[in-house]
Amino acid sequence: MIDRLAIIGVGLIGSSLSLALKQAAAVGQVVGYGRNRQNLEKGVELGVIDRYATTIADCVSDADVIVVAVPLGAMRQVFGELKSSVRLDAVITDVGSAKGSVVSQARAELGDLFARFVPGHPIAGTEKSGVEAGFASLYQSRRVILTPLQQTAADAVEVVDQMWQHCGAIMEYLSVEHHDKVLAATSHLPHMLAYALVHHLSSLNDHEEIFRYAAGGFRDFTRIASSDPVMWRDVCLANGDALVLLIEQYQQELERIAAAIRDGDADELLKLFGRAKSERDSLIGNC
Repeated sequence: MIDRLAIIGVGLIGSSLSLALKQAAAVGQVVGYGRNRQNLEKGVELGVIDRYATTIADCVSDADVIVVAVPLGAMRQVFGELKSSVRLDAVITDVGSAKGSVVSQARAELGDLFARFVPGHPIAGTEKSGVEAGFASLYQSRRVILTPLQQTAADAVEVVDQMWQHCGAIMEYLSVEHHDKVLAATSHLPHMLAYALVHHLSSLNDHEEIFRYAAGGFRDFTRIASSDPVMWRDVCLANGDALVLLIEQYQQELERIAAAIRDGDADELLKLFGRAKSERDSLIGNC
């Protein structure tokens, strides 16, 4: 049971966490902080948070657990502001999707409190944002990855682990480096492809007709291009090395397909598509 939870950044991820913990009766009071006061007022109205604070210091004061759920580009500033107001026994965690940059900034800003920081990343979300986008079942049977370091306090890790389990999450543990490499392939690259496809098609002269006749496959593939641009800009900058490498490798794969089409190589196309289908069906299933 978390007596007092502080959520810095009450958007989809933070609000869903609060709702899930409240539903599980695993939290007492939830205090929220963010730059958008109207969003925070809506959070109180919806029962997502019990009250909101106008400063980070007020938000984290006397909190047992602090969850930093802001874009990656804002992490350093938040860590710097909260360190002087946090109880020495409090647990700090985050939800950022690129752990290398977050860990580096936390180490630089938190000082002695760094041992109480548990880097985390819930593998869940939608293209929606804001407090109204949250829902209690978001983390049900979804993976949450923790990437504690050697100096991370064991009791802090246990608190964060239990917090996410109360939300119905499946817990996984990875190193910081391995997390960023895997997420670059499974999450960051797909978002880049969706953004690039929509951006490219929207620049064509007949783009209105193209989008008018877009079928289910196009809508499914490009849904994530409706995600928060600020968040994904920060992801690109935070996990750039791993992401650029994958983009370059993907470009080579597209050129392979283009070459087969130019050459009328039906066997090569069938081989490539068949292998891709087989791999996806065996690893992910027919969903």
